[in-house]
Amino acid sequence: MLPGKLALNTLRRIHHGACYQCFSTCFIQKEGTRTGDGRHLDSRVWKRKPKNQTVTWSSVRLREAQHNGRRSFSLSAATIVNSAPAHVQPFLRLMRLDKPIGTWLLYLPCTWSIALAANPGCFPDLGMLTLFGTGALLMRGAGCTINDMWDKDFDKKVSRTASRPIAAGDVSRMQALVFLGGQLSLALGVLLCLNYYSIALGAASLSLVITYPLMKRITYWPQFVLGLTFNWGALLGWAAVKGSCDWSVCLPLYFSGVMWTLIYDTIYAHQDKDDDIKVGVKSTALRFQEQTKPWLSGFTVAMMSGLVIAGVNAEQTLPYYAALTTVAVHLTHQIYTLDINKPEDCWKKFVSNKNLGLLLFLGIVAGNLWKE
Repeated sequence: MLPGKLALNTLRRIHHGACYQCFSTCFIQKEGTRTGDGRHLDSRVWKRKPKNQTVTWSSVRLREAQHNGRRSFSLSAATIVNSAPAHVQPFLRLMRLDKPIGTWLLYLPCTWSIALAANPGCFPDLGMLTLFGTGALLMRGAGCTINDMWDKDFDKKVSRTASRPIAAGDVSRMQALVFLGGQLSLALGVLLCLNYYSIALGAASLSLVITYPLMKRITYWPQFVLGLTFNWGALLGWAAVKGSCDWSVCLPLYFSGVMWTLIYDTIYAHQDKDDDIKVGVKSTALRFQEQTKPWLSGFTVAMMSGLVIAGVNAEQTLPYYAALTTVAVHLTHQIYTLDINKPEDCWKKFVSNKNLGLLLFLGIVAGNLWKE
């Protein structure tokens, strides 16, 4: 009887493992399908690139842990969104909560400015960093909502964007408009926590937020307008701490941020250049084409020059310039190894800019602590 029981237990374990693998495969495939009424069950678990049709994981990574026979799942923004109630998920995706890289790129210039404005020998104001983090999350979400409302017809024609909530029909334009009003109202509440100078300065950026999505229809330089929009925090952060802007520091910092956006968003735009040609929209990727790397190198020189000027005028110290050296090396490697004809490589280089921004922030903090 003992050998029989051992054999039975072994078969059960093998069957259990096979069922789990089968379940995983079905889960992955089913989550990417469309139901009969045209609604996506979950288009964010995996996606297909328009070029090579190879399946790539988004933020959700299903991992089976072999230790003690238990399975573990990695926690990510996409996992949180997928765990939300079904009727809430389209709105969370509308504000790109499942893709936080955009929020980081909007938030980081704010952190640079807040850190530069800190008193010598002191850490940046944690409350101000938290406030701006909340504002960045809300304003990035509002910007994405506006963008999708403008681009509904374009998004339907591009495989990478066809599953966005408005284009897919999961959220109507009226629902999106009401949702936008809620996001802007909350963002206004954050802005009203600042001083009057900052309130006026922050309100001035709203025109850029609204008009940016239209620029790709008009000019080959929409990335420049995005840079003006995304780096407004380089002005606002200093003003929130000091009560006004020191233009000798804020303007070079803002200029550097705009150059940085031209670098990373041009790289990002190379993912979509074939689809952009089909639907008739413009980008710096289409403007530069095979001359992209020389242009990006020029933007890098301009960005680093602005950061040096901002550091000198802010009386920054050795750790700051050490961080600038590392940032320059990072950008040089990023541009040198970039393959503009491989969407997956463009995405990888684009996402790496979060680490670059965090490195610069840490350099500013360390440089400020170095001061007497």
